[in-house]
Amino acid sequence: MTVADSTRGQTGPMVRLGRFSGVLRSIVAFVAILVLLAIAWEAAKWVAGDPVRQTPWGVVDPPHVPPFTIKQLNDTNLPHVWEVVGAFVQLATRNSPFSLGAVLIDAAVFTGRNALVGFGIGALFGLLLAIIFVHSRLLERALVPYVIASQTVPIIALAPMLVLWVGTGWTSVALVSAYLTFFPVTIAGIRGLTSPDPRALELMSSYAASWSTVLWKVRFPAALPYLFTAAKISATASVVGAIVGEEPTGIRGGLGRAILEFNTQYTTGPQKLWATVIVAAALGILFFAVVRLAEMVVLRDRGAGEL
Repeated sequence: MTVADSTRGQTGPMVRLGRFSGVLRSIVAFVAILVLLAIAWEAAKWVAGDPVRQTPWGVVDPPHVPPFTIKQLNDTNLPHVWEVVGAFVQLATRNSPFSLGAVLIDAAVFTGRNALVGFGIGALFGLLLAIIFVHSRLLERALVPYVIASQTVPIIALAPMLVLWVGTGWTSVALVSAYLTFFPVTIAGIRGLTSPDPRALELMSSYAASWSTVLWKVRFPAALPYLFTAAKISATASVVGAIVGEEPTGIRGGLGRAILEFNTQYTTGPQKLWATVIVAAALGILFFAVVRLAEMVVLRDRGAGEL
């Protein structure tokens, strides 16, 4: 057995260990940034917020009066971190039997389901457009400008139209989500499907391979890194589209409706809206992480970069 043969078997475990270490470092860095943001948040309020009379560690006696006053840092505009965290275990409303955390988790599942459907529809539609444009330069020149122009339509204006066309069910929410999803996949798909080495395309042509064989054997494998990059962008955009789409539809149970409801209570309970925003951000991060995990699995033999 040669030295190369003996080390080849160790490559797989070593690469997997390196990727695991990279993911672990990313998680630790993410948590560290959250802690630093919380510290900066409270430090800003300590310097220029409202007087502090109560903390999680007890009553501040005498109350701390900040030396400066900035309106954006008062307790209404920017509640304390512990108030936002504590809101998750408080009742969602005065007459509700459920905590705010339970309500928001249920809303996140509802919104995530619609976003997932929209993400699937948008990704497939975007990939289909990319395939068509790569095989027809005439259609690419004629239709790509319209694809780009479609993204200039404000989503807040498109959502009510879809409600009128499709109805107030989950379908309209999924379509709004798909609308924000297909564009990055289309553009990245065009770039990726045209990225193979010309010599590989010439070789397939010399074998008289059909266009479908060239697509799945050469073009699609070469496009995977581009498609995963677009999918990570589209995954988070699908969550935004689902939340925006829930607001004009009148659907209850999603994060979009929760944002509207807690926005009306902002002056008396701003921490509820902040908690809702945090859950919405966490849902987007979850979608991104799932796509990134799929990328690491599919592209594990290509030396994919760290998370």
